[in-house]
Amino acid sequence: MSKHPVDRRRFLRTAAAGTAIAAIPVAAAPALAAPAAAAPAPRTGAAKRPTATLRWLGTSGWRIDVGARTLLIDPYLTRFPTGLFTGAFDPATALTVDAATVAAHVGKPENVFVTHTHWDHFNDVPHIATTTGARVFGTLTAYHLGLASGVAAGQLSPVKGGEVLAFGDYSVEVVSALHSRNAAYSMAFPGVRTSPGVPAPRTIADLPEGDTLSYQVTVTGGPSVFFMGASDFVERNLRGLNPDVAMLALPSSTATHDYVPRLIEALDRPAVVVPVHWDNFETPLQNPPTVAPADAEKLAAFEAAIRQAAPRTTILRPQYATPYTF
Repeated sequence: MSKHPVDRRRFLRTAAAGTAIAAIPVAAAPALAAPAAAAPAPRTGAAKRPTATLRWLGTSGWRIDVGARTLLIDPYLTRFPTGLFTGAFDPATALTVDAATVAAHVGKPENVFVTHTHWDHFNDVPHIATTTGARVFGTLTAYHLGLASGVAAGQLSPVKGGEVLAFGDYSVEVVSALHSRNAAYSMAFPGVRTSPGVPAPRTIADLPEGDTLSYQVTVTGGPSVFFMGASDFVERNLRGLNPDVAMLALPSSTATHDYVPRLIEALDRPAVVVPVHWDNFETPLQNPPTVAPADAEKLAAFEAAIRQAAPRTTILRPQYATPYTF
């Protein structure tokens, strides 16, 4: 998917005002509940260009609306405390779903794409699938966890990486990826789930990483957007994707060699980069997003490294549930 149907160097714009990203101060984004304004009507005789409106759901979660069709990436909205950000992390924290908050943000999705199955990516997915009828795409671990959580087999589609899935108004390329490494070159809850099993997952420790994927969504005749859910990657798997916009995960440590330069180069210096997975996802979903002091420093360094690797790239630090439209 190396050919771009649109100009890669145009800016991502807000639906509300059509203002270029570079001109949007972080504190001036629309209120959390503000709906997207209608896009300006095309000039008489001009062809209507396909668009996609994106809303950040926190962590690495996104809602993407392509016309009247909705898809989700890693929708985690419940945001319950585990002690991760207070130094009292409890692997036995019970899984729970805030159904009202989930319903307020996901719309009527037809597809949900899961990068990996840690709780801050997968927790709300079975509930979304069973209440909306959405189809869930993810690793075989996501498939088995979905079955164990009561999702019908007919709604679960296991993928490995390399698939290019056609949905008419948009397509999705599945990219085999890697989960980030901590300072000890390891990760929380490694492993896979090899069968549905019983009982259903009850605690965050019951949701292993389960292998990691990335996704590239391409609007038919329109822009392409790359989505990461964890901060590591297989460099060779990214070459040729050439997205217009890239949602890139904040590195959790320095374990990955030359993370930013290699990532930016492999993606051919996207026109727009949006940092994700930098917020404190155990606080309420309200703007401005809460960021832990250590992560704030990492975020500033991450953005500086992107500017150095790709001076012409626009960096957007997103606000929750704020519509950004191509």
